Amino acid sequence: MEDLREDPPTGLVAALTRARSPERPGPDTSPGPAVRPWPGPPRPIPVAGAGDLDLRALLRLSLAASDASGRLRPAPSAGALHPVDAELTVGAGCSLPPGRYGYDPLRHRVHHLGPPVDGTPPGVTAALSVTARRTVSHYGHRSWPLLLLDTGHAAAALFLAARALNAGEPDTRWDGGTENPLVVVHIPPPDGGPRRPAQSEAAFAPAELLARRSTPPPLQGPPPHDSLGAVLATAEQAGGGDQLRWSAAVGPPRPGLVELAPDGTTLRHHASGEARPTLAAWAAGQAWLADAGAVLLARGCPADADAAHIRRTHLRAGFAVHLAHVTALRHGLAARPVGSWQQADLGAALGAAPGRDWVVHALALGTRHADEENRT
Repeated sequence: MEDLREDPPTGLVAALTRARSPERPGPDTSPGPAVRPWPGPPRPIPVAGAGDLDLRALLRLSLAASDASGRLRPAPSAGALHPVDAELTVGAGCSLPPGRYGYDPLRHRVHHLGPPVDGTPPGVTAALSVTARRTVSHYGHRSWPLLLLDTGHAAAALFLAARALNAGEPDTRWDGGTENPLVVVHIPPPDGGPRRPAQSEAAFAPAELLARRSTPPPLQGPPPHDSLGAVLATAEQAGGGDQLRWSAAVGPPRPGLVELAPDGTTLRHHASGEARPTLAAWAAGQAWLADAGAVLLARGCPADADAAHIRRTHLRAGFAVHLAHVTALRHGLAARPVGSWQQADLGAALGAAPGRDWVVHALALGTRHADEENRT
């Protein structure tokens, strides 16, 4: 297999084309170390002083593992392989002294890498990159879309943690122009940056963020219209403009695809017919999707997209699905991200030109009551 750590513009385009094909991955290989081997000894993160950004709490709510195996973390990951690495540049107003640090999510420790660069702003800047080998070990040639989606989820976890801790408004950079880092998230200290707009969505409490999990399938039972509308609205708001379209596949009594009406709250049908069995076949044959209560879909990224567009749309899709996921949990729904899609040309299936409107990411939804019944 080609070295997926290399990402020239033509390489990512070819990698996505191959990932979308029906070709199956080969046998599993070794994922290598679960954590990037940062130099130097690990250091604990100090307790935050008054007015400082609490990095220990921020990372606990966003990236830290909560079990010895490292599989359970606030940000979901394909196959629980967690390829995302975080390098922190710390400025004034934080619970760590200014400098550059590598973060170890298994031990919840940092490794000092050197002094901060000139002009480092107050707060913390997290540069997110990936160790592709972890995901390639299981998903093979299907890995690059998953690596990008995972990074978008990690960026969203940092974003939500910053809001939960009442830090300054996070600033996320993902123009798609760089392969390393893929995303940069800057979080000002509590009094060191702009506040979020008053009309913005309410912050999630730390307890809500620690409790988020991907629900094991099956996820049955149709979500109430108001809950599904809230999930769609969250995804659209976070999804980055017109490069992604958002809809949801629903079942009886009116099976089809629904989307938000222009008023931003009402659901309307834009396609009729049962789509969930086809989605199950496209999603690496995950048959349980055919009976999901609903499937939120991020669509876009045409076949002729360049590398920057591919990175940008997949990162945004991961970010938006993460926020939609926690919104679903707040509404009492069961939810599970679905990232691996083959031959999922939804636009062509709906009669439009082929190669223009692919499924990029998804979130399966069901009612909590139905989920609990299926596990008894």
